[in-house]
Amino acid sequence: MAIDPPDRNAGSDRQSHGERTPPGQRVVENWPVLHEGAVPRVDLKTWSFRVWGEVEEELTLDWQEFMALPKTTVSADVHCVTGWSMMDNTWEGVAFRELMKHIRPKPQAHHVMVHCDGDYTTNLSLEDLLDESVLFAYKHNGQDLTPEHGWPLRLVVPKLYLWKSAKWVRGLCFMQEDRPGFWESRGYHNRGDPWREERFS
Repeated sequence: MAIDPPDRNAGSDRQSHGERTPPGQRVVENWPVLHEGAVPRVDLKTWSFRVWGEVEEELTLDWQEFMALPKTTVSADVHCVTGWSMMDNTWEGVAFRELMKHIRPKPQAHHVMVHCDGDYTTNLSLEDLLDESVLFAYKHNGQDLTPEHGWPLRLVVPKLYLWKSAKWVRGLCFMQEDRPGFWESRGYHNRGDPWREERFS
């Protein structure tokens, strides 16, 4: 399945980079490497993905089980809070909506904390995660992600600043109440909409 998020400017089949670039952003050709801490060493033989918290039943998938889920392709620009945007990306992976077919959130679950290697976390609303453009990506533009860019698996949330697209994802904790993740507790905005320039709290 391929998903192309709708253009923000209705009625235009093609938009220039300028029209697709949020305020305060510049377009780059090469993908900058930005993250907190060291790049983790990952052994796929012991890798696992866990779902817990406000769910009817916890879920744990190993790498083979995760990769057996149906795949999707998403075409989307991404925007970093530091001021750069990278256009016309093709992401391949597992749609968040596909994973949700295996999760039964409790009625009070409205927020999710994404947990990653290196003790990194970021918080998102379940509503934002259920957007059709959100996926767990393992490929970018036809190539496997590099470790520096989140291999073996990173979350991609195109409509929010890129720090929400967490690298080295290992699990999701469903929550009743929202709480800040790593960067959000250090002054970054709680949601991070690039079109509203929600950079800092």
